[in-house]
Amino acid sequence: MNWDDLRFFLAVARTGQILAASQRLGVNHATVARRIDSLEAGLNAKLLLRRPTGCSLTDAGVALLASAERIEAEMLAARGALGDRDIRLAGTVRVGAPDGFGTAFLAARLWRLTVDHPDLVIQLVPVPRSFSLSQREADVAITLERPAQGRLVSRKLTDYTLGLYASADYLEQQGRPRELRDLAAHRLVGHVEDLVYTKSLHYAGDVMPGWVASFEVSSALGQAEAVAAGAGIGILHGFVARREAALTRILPEIAIRRSYWLVTHESAAALAPVRHVAEGIVDLVRRERAAFGDDAPSLEGPPVEAGGRAGSQTKVPPR
Repeated sequence: MNWDDLRFFLAVARTGQILAASQRLGVNHATVARRIDSLEAGLNAKLLLRRPTGCSLTDAGVALLASAERIEAEMLAARGALGDRDIRLAGTVRVGAPDGFGTAFLAARLWRLTVDHPDLVIQLVPVPRSFSLSQREADVAITLERPAQGRLVSRKLTDYTLGLYASADYLEQQGRPRELRDLAAHRLVGHVEDLVYTKSLHYAGDVMPGWVASFEVSSALGQAEAVAAGAGIGILHGFVARREAALTRILPEIAIRRSYWLVTHESAAALAPVRHVAEGIVDLVRRERAAFGDDAPSLEGPPVEAGGRAGSQTKVPPR
């Protein structure tokens, strides 16, 4: 097994396609396929499942990926120690994020991290789901909770606040709730409960036990669009709702506090492209922390190993 074969394997693992890997490496796809065949023969193990739609890692491939990335990280560290400070950032870094944060915040800003690095590709995947870093579903993940286990490195990005919102048209037609119990007489918008992927999203019951939505949407942005269109009253991210002129906050004393965490796998955290993107996201949040609310300070600190639990708070006035 030699480093060149591992380099080709890493490219396929990161892009998910032999053709895309060949384009990143500047060779033809037959060369990439031949290198992978050579590596599999040398290890006597099947590393990739090749399908018309792309490649996925086998269990052996996942195990090799962790080792290959450690070797890559050690080589980059050695180059740095020897004075090679101008390491070219190249390859693909995938960022998985909740749809609210990913679309409403990152999409308009994250691309800037590629401007000075023409060989770097950033893939932003803003969908309401969890991402497996060990399975290479993402290189950097934004989560709602600090991971409690696994070979993961995490740091807190920021707290953010959710509140109750409705459209001006809805309030004109249906009236404005004056206290929490008034919500029982209104149409409510909420999550599709059986599709909620993390306990941090179970906040409707904290606001009002028995919250029953007449219209359910599986994404934060979809809920905001529905509420803005007059579907009813919903619990929305403040930094998303403030983008919609049609939305009005009601019962402002009700505030739900949640947090965003930035997580990488320990084998990828030291890789220059991943580190560049992760640190760039931290910097973007730090510089625009006001977007997440006046009472939601950015609390980023040094990366920490997986473990512990993220704190969350819900402030609801006495009923």
